[in-house]
Amino acid sequence: MPDLLDKRLVIVTGKGGVGKSTVALALGMAAAADGRRTIVCEVSAAEHTSRVFHRAEVGFHEVEMAENLWAISIDPDEAMREYVLLQLRVRAMRDMLFRSRIFTYLAAATPGLRELVTIGKIWEVSQPDRKVKKGREYDLVIVDAPATGHGVGFLQTPRTFANIARVGPIKAQAEALETFIVNHRKTGVAIVALPEEMAVNETAALERTLVEEVGVSVDRVFMNGLYPERFSGPELELLEAAGGRGNGGVRGACRAAISESRRATAQHQQLARLAELVGAPLRTLPFIFEPEVGVEEIRELAREIG
Repeated sequence: MPDLLDKRLVIVTGKGGVGKSTVALALGMAAAADGRRTIVCEVSAAEHTSRVFHRAEVGFHEVEMAENLWAISIDPDEAMREYVLLQLRVRAMRDMLFRSRIFTYLAAATPGLRELVTIGKIWEVSQPDRKVKKGREYDLVIVDAPATGHGVGFLQTPRTFANIARVGPIKAQAEALETFIVNHRKTGVAIVALPEEMAVNETAALERTLVEEVGVSVDRVFMNGLYPERFSGPELELLEAAGGRGNGGVRGACRAAISESRRATAQHQQLARLAELVGAPLRTLPFIFEPEVGVEEIRELAREIG
């Protein structure tokens, strides 16, 4: 899907618990395997990438995780500090501002400021001419964005600040961030869903909100965790018959197979519903039958994506 991975910025969102972080990392692996210098930006305090790779916490650093693949966990306080350092050239003024209780209070009390500096850092990472010393240049930035409701507000933050601020650097920078987010050529969105009725409904509503209210381009919807359809109708009839006359072990195995088949059928019905409700291209990702999803499992998903 070159139309998605060829963009500068890809934002991955979706309902909580749908595997959003896993899909974001799989997208990063797929892009890296294709030769793109890619960084996955996590914006929540709970890191996913470092756990998958069994590494120490990444933190507010650009850490290489694999060939062509980097990761960073964006802490809003660190992003604010970096922003101030870039704006104020006189060290004495910077130190005085950081020590000021009034500045600390105002920064914490301003609604949306943490989201704004987080998006500002994402924008900075995606630029070919980095403002940060020793900042690498990336072909693709993938954002593991907040879940559904918070995610919409997160993406609307630059527009909100641009409307509130009449003049000054905050307004100019908020407008630049807003322009970048809604640029369909440079920025795309991928929504992750599960094959469940509520998740399908929320995904369809989220796509409408992102397109109509935020103005971004939803380029792909991923149906994650889809069970395979292993048995045909006649095979299910044989399983039901065998389960009725077999011993305890046979009955248990047949019932488990029948239960999985019924779940797969219900999931594919939800997949058909989602295909009717969304406008973006729909891709499926298989359920990973492992107790823990690690590097190899995500690499398998990356191959599915690629």
